Amino acid sequence: MLRPVRGHHAFEACVEQLATAIRLGVYPLGSALPPERELAAMLHVSRATLREAMAALREAGLVETTRGRGGGTVVTLKPRTPSARAAARISARRRREWLDALEFRRIVEPGAAYLAASATLGDEQRGQLERAHAEVAAASKPAEHRQADSRFHLTIAALSGSSRTVEAVTSVQATLHEMLLAIPVLGTNIAHSDRQHGALVRAIEAGNAERARKTMEQHCDDTAALLRGLVG
Repeated sequence: MLRPVRGHHAFEACVEQLATAIRLGVYPLGSALPPERELAAMLHVSRATLREAMAALREAGLVETTRGRGGGTVVTLKPRTPSARAAARISARRRREWLDALEFRRIVEPGAAYLAASATLGDEQRGQLERAHAEVAAASKPAEHRQADSRFHLTIAALSGSSRTVEAVTSVQATLHEMLLAIPVLGTNIAHSDRQHGALVRAIEAGNAERARKTMEQHCDDTAALLRGLVG
């Protein structure tokens, strides 16, 4: 999900992309970020700019860095556990922004699923999709499940082969992450969501683009209905 930085504000854009990737669980607690040289190449920024961004992440408590042989930057941010109490503190303006994001998601994510199913996937890409799906099913704690769910949707976006689609889905998932943290974890919804995830994997691997699109549309609609009811 990391993409070349556009515009003149490279430092701020680096901080935003890396922090979002950490919060969504692309880099979960305890995992190491890619080496400095590799990250700078991904983001198309100088290593000096990247170091400034990493310093900001350290100050915010998201990562820790050790120097020397065997050193590196490790994620220290603990994933938040969903809680219904958070919804009561959300402003009316923020609620409107959230509801708008649900409409945008209904357009973007079904398109990502369609493109992923239309692509010719190799064994490595199929393995990525299956691992992402398995991680959602295996997550035993609500906070871990929330991040694994985000990774699953970002994996589908990545398989679309479109960097702009990845950017759009990342934006949607960042907002959706906030919304889902503001409602309780509901076992019935989790089970239903997992079944839809399985159907998505099957449709994408079968190359059935239309089925993948319709399955994702239904998945987005069901999640939106739940959030509209509980968040308001």
